[in-house]
Amino acid sequence: MIGDLTESWPWLAIAILGAYHGANPAMGWLFAVARGLQEGRRSALFHALFPIAVGHAASVVLVVSLFSGAELFTDPSIIRPIGAGTLILFGLYKLVRPRSHPRWVGMRVSLPELALWSFIMSTAHGAGLMLFPILLGLPLDAHGQGHSPEAGFAQAVAIEGVVAVLLHTLAMFAVMAGIAFLVYDRLGLVVLRQTWVNFGTIWAVTVIVAGAITLVS
Repeated sequence: MIGDLTESWPWLAIAILGAYHGANPAMGWLFAVARGLQEGRRSALFHALFPIAVGHAASVVLVVSLFSGAELFTDPSIIRPIGAGTLILFGLYKLVRPRSHPRWVGMRVSLPELALWSFIMSTAHGAGLMLFPILLGLPLDAHGQGHSPEAGFAQAVAIEGVVAVLLHTLAMFAVMAGIAFLVYDRLGLVVLRQTWVNFGTIWAVTVIVAGAITLVS
């Protein structure tokens, strides 16, 4: 039982992290709601959600790919402190410069431009960066796969990377879509003034704590 929980917690953490990103208005649902309200139809909101999710996933893929490559060719004792230090520095930067994110020109953008916006925003907020300590906790089975232990390890890294991205993106999309439709249909944008949460500060502190834990573990 304990072993099963130990192996499953990283996947749960990846899903929770995706859900958190979906709840953060800066990651896209606010943009989708605004498009729906501007055009006066729910379908505009719905169509905006997919490129936002694609852009977010692309940002996460970038980080996961870098981590997977480092795992294959770098000593784990080197990866951990470098990744932890990067998390801490990034979190401190976001605390000092909370508004340091790209500005978009307006709401009239094409779907490919919306995906690009999502990629830039997700990358600027370090969306995939927080997967680093979680990926370190994933158990890898390099035996019995492929034609050699090295081939098996590479295959395991690739499979886990793909599953991590899919799980994270699906959780993000589900929460983002749920909130977007709820705000559009029921609550309205006034909810932002009544129940505002400082996601930026929460995110920065979480990144710093994750980096510190990763460094000492």
